[in-house]
Amino acid sequence: MNRNEEYKEALKNRLTENRYIHSLNVADSAKELALIYGCDPEKAYTVGLVHDCCKDEPAGLQLSYMIENGVELSEYELDVAKLYHAICGRAYAEKVFGITDEDMLNAIRYHTTGRKGMSLLEKVVFIADFISAERDYDGVEVMREKAKRSLDEAIVEGLGFTIKDLVDRDRIIHPDTVSAYNDAMFNLQNNKSGE
Repeated sequence: MNRNEEYKEALKNRLTENRYIHSLNVADSAKELALIYGCDPEKAYTVGLVHDCCKDEPAGLQLSYMIENGVELSEYELDVAKLYHAICGRAYAEKVFGITDEDMLNAIRYHTTGRKGMSLLEKVVFIADFISAERDYDGVEVMREKAKRSLDEAIVEGLGFTIKDLVDRDRIIHPDTVSAYNDAMFNLQNNKSGE
């Protein structure tokens, strides 16, 4: 049964107005990409909708929630509070929203870092977050074009930008992000896009 209307009501009370609009836009972008690449459009829409369900919670509360729910964090994750919301969001989506589909939960969990061997749904949500309607960063139109051509091409573009930005700001790069970049690049170079 589709519970998206219920999720929307819950998210209106959890998120800032801008974050809520972003969530609606990511849901729309995820559904659009799902239809292009042959992924389940309803699952993609739902994950896009709830992917940032914990983003506006203070980092301390996110950490407490993860500890209470037995979520183990790597040293990289523990040290970078900006990554908490995706990991916490997975736990919250399962415990509170009742989402049990492992692929959907992983798409929430890895929408920020990416990872090697992402499923089609994970790639769709990962890229939808980059290209949602309200995004207006330099290069977003290039990302949108690449997303329509190849998810791996868009992942390489998006993560290339992310990795450069993190290096320029002397920030930690999660190993999953490096692995996701390398995996997408490998797929492109070997014409095995998996899409």
